[in-house]
Amino acid sequence: MNTTTATAPGYSLGQLIIYMLRLGTFGFGGPVALIGYMHRDLVELRGWISEEDYKEGLALAQMMPGPLAAQLGIYLGYVHYRVLGATLVGAAFVVPSFLMVVALGWAYTHFGGLPWMQAVFYGLGAAVVGIIAMSAHKLTRKTIGTDKLLWAIYLTLAAVTVLTESEIAWLFIAGGLLAWFWRAPPKWLHKGGLNALAIAHLPATTGLLSGFDFSLLGQIGLFFAKAGAFVFGSGLAIVPFLYGGVVTEHHWLTDKQFVDAVAVAMITPGPVVITVGFIGFLVAGFSGACIAALATFLPCYLFTVLPAPYFKKYGKLPAVKAFVDGITAAAVGAITGSVIVIARRSIVDWPTILLAIVTILLLWRFKKLQEPVIVVGAALIGLVAYPLLHH
Repeated sequence: MNTTTATAPGYSLGQLIIYMLRLGTFGFGGPVALIGYMHRDLVELRGWISEEDYKEGLALAQMMPGPLAAQLGIYLGYVHYRVLGATLVGAAFVVPSFLMVVALGWAYTHFGGLPWMQAVFYGLGAAVVGIIAMSAHKLTRKTIGTDKLLWAIYLTLAAVTVLTESEIAWLFIAGGLLAWFWRAPPKWLHKGGLNALAIAHLPATTGLLSGFDFSLLGQIGLFFAKAGAFVFGSGLAIVPFLYGGVVTEHHWLTDKQFVDAVAVAMITPGPVVITVGFIGFLVAGFSGACIAALATFLPCYLFTVLPAPYFKKYGKLPAVKAFVDGITAAAVGAITGSVIVIARRSIVDWPTILLAIVTILLLWRFKKLQEPVIVVGAALIGLVAYPLLHH
């Protein structure tokens, strides 16, 4: 019997679902803010979740690929109400923002050509670059520190992302393996290179899969499942990965549409990753949105629920920790590289340069400032400035 179930929970599953619905509807500020709200509300104020369970959930969410806040929510649902709790709580957290991005996708496809919509996104695109740049800076300081090995992994991934304008999934795994073998080398490593051979063939197998000709919805499902399964770090880590697939490889969206999709993720509450619903809608309508969202969130759900029972036992092993550190360094490197990739598309003139710089300075100076406030401000500036500059 687990320590978590020894005492009866002081709340019903319904109460937790209502809390997550509300957080998914009004929770702005990205993954770091959302996990902060959960700690404040569920651990400190209500006492529904113990500090230990919260910390374990956070550690597991950081170790596994997928959106951090959504995974922590799923784990907190699992603590007292197991798989049913994890499923319903996870859905309650994601559905509100999914409905919002689908509505925005509909508006965007119907009114996207209108000058006011272009003006709004002209301002938003530049602000988004500033927001991602600050997030990358914070994540770098927090996760890389002064560790030389992690810096090497980080800089490699940043450079690869800038040069290829896409995110190479197997390099993340390679970063994790490198850190693991360097810091906590397994005993079999000295015996021979069989496993190393298998690792060397990993890129080839992922290439094989992409050779098949699926229908459009099948392609969307496969691509977004891969995105959900390989994206480590914060929700923003999915941005360079999506850019590589959606724009560079499949040509589903133009550069401008992609930057607008990232901006939509910034305007809406809930997980940043929910932009996949908007992208899916632009590519294949409502069914495209549903498949993209399901495919992205299913891996993160499974990566939380399946290891949850074993995590207490094995989560603290040096090998596991080193592997996760390596993958996280790779993810943060990719986010940093994506700032440059996206900036090339969104920063088109002096006003956009100024907007991006002002965004960075505001976030730097006012630590408590919420991103949506900046996003709304940038949208208003865009509405005023765009017609004046492009008349």
